[in-house]
Amino acid sequence: MIWYARDAYADRVTRDWYAWHADYGRPGSALSRRLTEVREQIRRALDRAPAGPLRAISLCAGQGHDLIPVLATHPRRDDVTARLVELDPRNAEVARTAAAEAGLTGVEVVVGDAALTDWYANLVPADLVLVCGVFGNIADDNVRATVRHCAALCASGGTVCWTRHRREPDLVPTICDWFAEEGFTPIAVSSPADGVGVGVHRFTGTPRPLATGVSMFEFGGHDRLTRP
Repeated sequence: MIWYARDAYADRVTRDWYAWHADYGRPGSALSRRLTEVREQIRRALDRAPAGPLRAISLCAGQGHDLIPVLATHPRRDDVTARLVELDPRNAEVARTAAAEAGLTGVEVVVGDAALTDWYANLVPADLVLVCGVFGNIADDNVRATVRHCAALCASGGTVCWTRHRREPDLVPTICDWFAEEGFTPIAVSSPADGVGVGVHRFTGTPRPLATGVSMFEFGGHDRLTRP
């Protein structure tokens, strides 16, 4: 069962994450440029994925701007079963509507705390794991823990696409080292000169069992209001 307390939600969220999405629609904004790069990397991940059914998960999926438009026009669209997990019910509704309008029957959007591993239990290991808009909003030790969990979320040969700003102190090189420690190989990592931080890693190890009932990170001051 999914539940959320609307009054508590309004009181405890420190940023309006619904309004935050407006920057995606502003040409030249950092979010717009980041979105373009993330979408391109998702296309490439789908292009190189093996034939047959594919699984995708998106943590803190927002309004689904990264995955849904790519799937809508991609030849592999009907091969993909995806779950987008988003805490803000307004953002989740935008994503759910977009998926329905695109006829993406394999895309599920749920309202919940994306940090909780239970949301992904029956859809991992996944061929595509999106951790976009997360690493810039959580503490460094939470980033490390989430990277470690990616070795349970991602299938062998699968792709993790993640984002993190390149402002000082620039954590991106360290994040790449953490992914390497967990059995991931870099495919693409943007440079500081690009002004946006997008990383893509392929998992070359054997997926670990996914721990249940675990919170991978604490995101930007949100209280945990929903559970699977």
